[in-house]
Amino acid sequence: MSEAAPPAKTSIAPQKVLGIFALAMINVAAVLSIRNFPSMAEFGWSCIGWYIIGTILFLIPLSLAGAELATMLSDKGGGVYAWCKEAFGEKGGFVAIFCEWSNNLVWFPTVLAFIASTLAYALSPALGSNSVYLFVVMMIAFWGTTAIAYFGENVSTKFQNYGVILGSIIPSLLIIGLGIYWIVSGAPIVLPPFSPGEIVPTFNLSTLPFFATVILLFAGMEMAGFHALETRNPGRDYPKAMAISAVIIFACTVLATLAIAFVIPADELSLAAGVMQAIQYFFEALGIPGAVAPMAVLITIGGVVSLAAWLIGPAKGLGVVADEGNLPPVFNRTNKYGSPVAVLVIQALIGTIISLLYVFLPSVNQAYWILSAMTVELLCIVYLLVFASLIRLRYTRPDAPRPFRIPGGIHGIWLIGGMGAFGVIFAFIVGLMPTGDFTSTQAISYVAGVLFGTFLLAVPPLIFLKLKKPSWVEGGTIQEESK
Repeated sequence: MSEAAPPAKTSIAPQKVLGIFALAMINVAAVLSIRNFPSMAEFGWSCIGWYIIGTILFLIPLSLAGAELATMLSDKGGGVYAWCKEAFGEKGGFVAIFCEWSNNLVWFPTVLAFIASTLAYALSPALGSNSVYLFVVMMIAFWGTTAIAYFGENVSTKFQNYGVILGSIIPSLLIIGLGIYWIVSGAPIVLPPFSPGEIVPTFNLSTLPFFATVILLFAGMEMAGFHALETRNPGRDYPKAMAISAVIIFACTVLATLAIAFVIPADELSLAAGVMQAIQYFFEALGIPGAVAPMAVLITIGGVVSLAAWLIGPAKGLGVVADEGNLPPVFNRTNKYGSPVAVLVIQALIGTIISLLYVFLPSVNQAYWILSAMTVELLCIVYLLVFASLIRLRYTRPDAPRPFRIPGGIHGIWLIGGMGAFGVIFAFIVGLMPTGDFTSTQAISYVAGVLFGTFLLAVPPLIFLKLKKPSWVEGGTIQEESK
């Protein structure tokens, strides 16, 4: 009697569940962040100029690049991995997605701390300084969001669709509406009278490091690209979703920031420790202090939704890398919903450890600021590869079907790709500049630490490809048995 062949390892056929609205909300969830508004409002009218710079050098180029690449490669999963792999091979694709994934490991604790401290305003503001409370809420948010991602695209998309409306769009519209009410009621505006010259940003050594922050305020516009295989009609839906999300993000960001700037003096903003202190001042000035707690709940939801978008997108991309045999088999595991459970659990465990250090070991703050700067550098690497891929593929695959094509031919591609590449290269350079008062010795150590750390988090793909074994490829995708 012959032995039965072992059961084949199967991959999950993705469900086509995403349309224009869902794709747009994925991008809005990843990009629109209320916690940036107070820091930008400090610049007064010139925040408009800063936002315009970020829009021209990053938001528009990335939106157009994402629309062309996502529709051209809509039959491939992995988002930036698929785009960069098509242009530069496995090394380029692997480095791009790994940098996007590894930067999250350091970013997760910051957004988790934001979620916990914001929720404290709905419970008791004093809890915001309680380490045990912070860690417990951070872990509930982190592992809860990971659990939602476990149940696949259908569940996580519905969560993001409702969550981004409740936690990002509605709070932004409320702030905008209250700002309009402030003006209509005749209350004094703390900004100087408007003039076109007021919107021009001031460029000097103290504001240059801020440029990197402005450029990457709109990071995340590529998130919808990770969901290509689950999109009903990529050629039609991606460009529309990109346009809708870009308009929503820009309008909400600029108008809500100005609304806060109208009400709160710049010196109060500079002293504020966080977004909820600014929101509290805002509502007290408007005579509705009771709105602080409900707003805290909404903004907390927005933080969780942003976390979810960044948690699942790069994890899906890394799952595709593992599925193609470029990572050890342990990374290949998916469940019956098609979620990359191994990657989700690994990143949750690493994020938990970093969060533990972040909450309970304040002495690591200096090292943590270096790690935070590395997130900017790693994202710059990702987006430079994306813009380079956009340009290269017009030369290597000029006749490939592109349901959405950036107009202007090769000149249009160089204009859009060139602007985006210039923006991220400049952001990478100024991102190395230390903030605060540093001695020359400390500044050198800071830059060396950021560069060395960025190298360590960007180089693992090259090591994995060097160690790649045939058994990794043969393993395919391992599906968890349904219990």
